[in-house]
Amino acid sequence: MSPKRKTPRPHVRGPFFRRLSPAKMKQVLARNHIGRIAYVSENHVELQPVSYVYADGALYGRTSFGAKYIAWLHRPFVAFEVDESEGPYDWRSVVARGTVYVLIPRGTPAEKKDYAKAMRLIKERNPLAFSPRDPTPYRSVVFRVEIIEMTGREARTG
Repeated sequence: MSPKRKTPRPHVRGPFFRRLSPAKMKQVLARNHIGRIAYVSENHVELQPVSYVYADGALYGRTSFGAKYIAWLHRPFVAFEVDESEGPYDWRSVVARGTVYVLIPRGTPAEKKDYAKAMRLIKERNPLAFSPRDPTPYRSVVFRVEIIEMTGREARTG
């Protein structure tokens, strides 16, 4: 009787987890346009999806008047998260923390410039934004998240 031979099995490695470099975190933010923003409302934390544009170290977006807007007036500190996923063990995630500013078209020259920049970025991403054919005309509140700190992680197999 000959000894049983073991069938070689492919070697599966991982998942391996590691921190993303600042450059990789910026790339993840720039590649994506939907994330989740967390903020404190009354006595609890809210988490809502928002569309955004990342440029020059800040996040720009628009939303409607409502709970977010009111909460931001009282507590402007937010966390923002975006993910990329190719599978359960192959993903990247970036969390940015910072201060949210509601931008307005009037005010100081710097405020007007910031509002104009946000409008340009939003319209580049969505040409129908703020036009007569805008599918979400109620999203008239323009904001910027000034990022104070970012953390990022990824998981990889193989």
